[in-house]
Amino acid sequence: MRTAALLFGAAFLATAGRAFYLQVLQKEKLVRLAEKQHQRVERLTPARGAIYDSNNDPFAVSIDMDSCYAMTRDIEPENLADVVAKLAPQLGMSRPELEGKLKGARNFVWLARLMAPEQAKKVKELDLEGIYFSKESRRFYPNYEVAASVIGFTGVDPVGLEGVEKKYDRVIAGNAGQTLVTERDALGRNVDMKQVAGLDGDSRGNGIVLTLDKNIQYIAEKELAKAVVKNRAKTGTAVVMDPDTGRVLAMANYPTFNPNSFGKYDSSTLRNRAISDSFEPGSTFKIFLVAAALENRVIRPGDYFNCENGVYRLAGKTIHDTHPYGSLNVQQILKFSSNIGAAKIGGRMGSERLYAALTGFGFGAKSEVDLPGESAGVLRPENKWYGVDLATISFGQGVTATALQITTALSAVANGGNLMKPYLVDRIVDDRGRVQKQFGPQVKRRVISPETAKTVAHMLESVVAEGGTGTLAAVDGFRVAGKTGTAQKVGRGGYSASKRTASFAGFVPLEDPKLAILVVVDEPQTSPYGGLVAAPAFSAIARQALCYLKVPPEQSARRKAAEPAVARHEPPPEQEAVEGGTVEGIASADGVNMPNFRGMSMRQVLRVMERRGLNVKLQGSGRAVAQSPLPGSAINTQDQVWVRFEPSG
Repeated sequence: MRTAALLFGAAFLATAGRAFYLQVLQKEKLVRLAEKQHQRVERLTPARGAIYDSNNDPFAVSIDMDSCYAMTRDIEPENLADVVAKLAPQLGMSRPELEGKLKGARNFVWLARLMAPEQAKKVKELDLEGIYFSKESRRFYPNYEVAASVIGFTGVDPVGLEGVEKKYDRVIAGNAGQTLVTERDALGRNVDMKQVAGLDGDSRGNGIVLTLDKNIQYIAEKELAKAVVKNRAKTGTAVVMDPDTGRVLAMANYPTFNPNSFGKYDSSTLRNRAISDSFEPGSTFKIFLVAAALENRVIRPGDYFNCENGVYRLAGKTIHDTHPYGSLNVQQILKFSSNIGAAKIGGRMGSERLYAALTGFGFGAKSEVDLPGESAGVLRPENKWYGVDLATISFGQGVTATALQITTALSAVANGGNLMKPYLVDRIVDDRGRVQKQFGPQVKRRVISPETAKTVAHMLESVVAEGGTGTLAAVDGFRVAGKTGTAQKVGRGGYSASKRTASFAGFVPLEDPKLAILVVVDEPQTSPYGGLVAAPAFSAIARQALCYLKVPPEQSARRKAAEPAVARHEPPPEQEAVEGGTVEGIASADGVNMPNFRGMSMRQVLRVMERRGLNVKLQGSGRAVAQSPLPGSAINTQDQVWVRFEPSG
């Protein structure tokens, strides 16, 4: 008996101890576990903070929308068929589908999330038993396609999936105003709605104010789209920056998408090509080559280089110029975009100094802009440059960069030599508009002296002047500095014979730049030249943006604009105006008749070439004195045509 009593006593003490441990010491933990098993807490869609442009116009907002659910215990069995008959058409469901949902639920079931206002109104007007609504927040983009690749978009959660929405997701995301707590059975099915509870710290997320100006963004997108469509190109990119601060005023891509329905587009359309896609920049790279060579004092502005009449053998390879040139000075190498001249300047620089200069300008590394998905581009270390690499990199081949990298480096030339960190977010504000964090200009380093920057800027002005490769980038009333770029694209086994990337990079006004602009057109079909494809888009963006910003015309440019210039006249398509006469270009059965270019300026010849799709080879400078074929000859757009120019007077 005593032994039995001891055993029972020990068992009682063990049971009591275990009960004390579970009910007292482990109470809170076990209660939480039980709630997780028996309850489902659904956090309703939170209200994200808005995204604004620099003028506080909204790019992205959150709006309250109704979500519909049913409490099946509140629906009388005899009324179920009537509820299904009335509700199914409004929800876009078949009757069997809706009836199966209601019968399959123990009590609580979602019927529709984030309903359109008209749809929710119609369902509410039915006043059906057991049908209820809860408010949730949905992301809406009121400007549709404008700045879509920069702003990005959210999922249904909503969580930022691209662009600013993704980069600043934690900042923008707010606390949901409500949570829906439901009881569930052993199989995890919702049984009953227990309560609708508020969350502690309930608030809308912080807002983001961008540096983008919606109006300049619209201008850039509009003109970029025109350039891509007109030239039957694959894609296009444009970046507009304030060169003094690094503020990105516009970042455009074409084709673009509507973030309100991003699921309809493929991934290639959704990405921001201005930062994610790197390409060989071609002759726009000569800007930074010349700037670095002048800064390192390996050349002087007055130095001349033998451009070998367009053909230069180096390390077993042949470098060609588009047109044959003899001796050119540094400014002329930029003006006529001589690859041979650039290669010889690069030879003076040497691999080590050129690599150091290009990395100084930011190539080969991410710019650290506040967006996800940025590419660093490709710039191999100088100890991995072989053969003609030094020469080809000097004119932008064998190296890749993003549109933002090129624009940022260009801004350093425009602002007097400081490489700025590009940025898109100006400030973070709370739901009452109070500033939580302010961003501003950041100088990363000085890359060239103000004197070098000024010298290069004036050299680049000649590119847009008569005889240069970028005459179509001119902006009436303003002096423009810029550079054309035409780069072959890499294909299987080497460079493609037909695919090109055409670009124009420039800044304006020359003496006090307000805008640095890059336009890139990928695989144009009408012409491969940046001066014909990208330069007109640059001019249109710059002209409209300067007008919008109320930048007054320059006095020197006013005088130039006031001079009589027949080249500014836009004649009918069949007849080009020239000084001293006209040139006929009537279409023939085989193509077009060869126009009479004699006496025309290079700008006028380029206009005729662009309008008729002629592949014209230009030689010299000044006025046209000879051409082949002769005027009036029937030619096709594929025929080789050349025009030779000589200085007049």
